[in-house]
Amino acid sequence: MKVILFGATGFVGSAIARELIARGHEVVGVARAASTAAPDGVTVVEGSIHDDGFVRGVSDGADAIVVAIPARAIDGKALQDAVPTLLDVAADRGLRLGIVGGAGGLNVAPGGPRLVDTPEFPELYKSESLAAIGSFETLRASNSSVDWFYLSPAAEFGSHSPGEATGIYRVGDNELVVGADGKSYISGADFARAFVDEFETPAHHRQRFTVGY
Repeated sequence: MKVILFGATGFVGSAIARELIARGHEVVGVARAASTAAPDGVTVVEGSIHDDGFVRGVSDGADAIVVAIPARAIDGKALQDAVPTLLDVAADRGLRLGIVGGAGGLNVAPGGPRLVDTPEFPELYKSESLAAIGSFETLRASNSSVDWFYLSPAAEFGSHSPGEATGIYRVGDNELVVGADGKSYISGADFARAFVDEFETPAHHRQRFTVGY
């Protein structure tokens, strides 16, 4: 596949890029500055996910679009604002769209509450979590025929706790995946593995799912 990856230089985007390249796929990484360092093998181009013309142009000849950027507003525009254009371009080109989500919108138990609504959820991350939920709700509310998926990580995930590649993971739907030790956790490498597995062997169509140990 030829994959356009928005956010290829971040923690999760880099992990996905490395996994794609290791499996023989071509990765074009979009960054706000072309000089930004990216994993070996990634072709970096400068552009913005909020530039409709750029998104359409850079996607020409691609097979898939991956979005691994923060959901919160940056320079006044949030990921949610770019979703309609991403869907339009993907529909026009027949591309699959995969978006890296957040864990905050997942339920901690059947029927809720959502992780973001629990007393333990850090206030520092609440705005980012709510922005990610907004992006998912925009996807879900669309009438697009695009075969999109939205992959949420476990509760503990990120550059502060990168973990190690194990080659295994468990899949859930709208509830956090929790291990026998009571923790909800996934490493960056295994999250990336699950993400690329979904592209190579599609199992989730126009829906959210999650992974953990």
